[in-house]
Amino acid sequence: MIKKSKIVVSLAAVALATAACSGESAPGPAGGTVAARSKVVLLGDSIAEGQSLPLGAAFAAGGAGFESLAAAGGGNVVGPFSEKNWEELPGQLAKAEPTVVIYQITTYDWGTQAEQKAAYGKLADTVSGAGAKLAFVSMPPIKVDDFYQPHMADLQRTAEVAKTVADGSGGKAVFLDATAVWGETYQQSKDGKADRSVDGIHTCPQGAARFTSWLLGKLTALLPGFTQPDPGAWANTGWSGDKRFQGC
Repeated sequence: MIKKSKIVVSLAAVALATAACSGESAPGPAGGTVAARSKVVLLGDSIAEGQSLPLGAAFAAGGAGFESLAAAGGGNVVGPFSEKNWEELPGQLAKAEPTVVIYQITTYDWGTQAEQKAAYGKLADTVSGAGAKLAFVSMPPIKVDDFYQPHMADLQRTAEVAKTVADGSGGKAVFLDATAVWGETYQQSKDGKADRSVDGIHTCPQGAARFTSWLLGKLTALLPGFTQPDPGAWANTGWSGDKRFQGC
C-alpha cells in the first residue's frame, strides 16, 4: 500500500506536469487571484463528487467560491432520476448565486438525442436565468459492463449533443472536451500510478488532480480575474485520503 504522504507529493507533481503539458501559463509564486464574488458550482454524479475534492481545495486556494451539488447515483439532468433533480435544481442554483456552473456529464445521461438536447438546452437556460454561464464537461470514458452496455449508444453521443447545444446557445454555455485528460478509452493507470478506479467509472486522486489542473486552465477565460493557484497550494491539503476514492 502506498503511504498517503507519497500520494500527496505525487499529486503536486502531476498537477504541475499537467499545467505544463497543456501549454497554459504557469501560476506565479503568490498563487491565484479571483475577482470578488466569483463562484463556481459543480453538477454531476459520483464522478463529479470525487472531482469536487481537489476542485474545492483549488478554488479556495485561488480565492473563488465553490459549491458542489454533485450526487452519487444521480445528479443528471436527463435520464433516470432527472425528473426528481429538476424539482430542486432551479432553486438550488438561484440560491447559490454562481458565476459559472460546471456540468460534468454523467453516466446516467441516457435518452434519445432529442431528449438529451432538450435537457441540455433547459440546463443552459436555467443557469443563464441564475445569472451564470454553463460549462459542459465531457464524461470520462468508462469500462463497459452489463449495467452500462444497453446505454452506451446514448452516453457516447452526449459530448456531441452538449457541444451542439453550447454552440447554439448564444453564449449561455460552452463545451469543454476532457479527452486531453482521460484519453479516448478507460485507462486504470497512468505513468505507473492509479488514475481511475478499478470499478471502471470513478477517478483516483491522481486522475482527479490532473482533471483539476486542466479545468482550472479552462476556467481562466470564464471567471473574471481568475488565475490558477500554484498546485502546491491545493494538492497537499489532505483531500486525497477521502473515502470517496475507492478502488485506487
